[in-house]
Amino acid sequence: MNIKATCAAGVFAALSLFTLAAQAEEAPVAQNYTYGTHLDIKKVLAINEDPGTDCQVVKSHMTYLDSKGQTQHLNYLKVSQTCNEGG
Repeated sequence: MNIKATCAAGVFAALSLFTLAAQAEEAPVAQNYTYGTHLDIKKVLAINEDPGTDCQVVKSHMTYLDSKGQTQHLNYLKVSQTCNEGG
């Protein structure tokens, strides 16, 4: 019985390591926008910006699909939504 339990624990540990490695590879890498960056945007999935109570430049993040259907991530600076609301 102990051999079966030891083998099962070893298999479980190996599978856990492979799962962690796969998750590490899937972590999205965001591109930082600079003037002249070529953007291949087919569909915007989400846009998030840092909160701001004043009309100011804030960090923003866009998740989108490119023309190949792959999910991409882009960091950029923009004027806060507060400026559009007259704040």
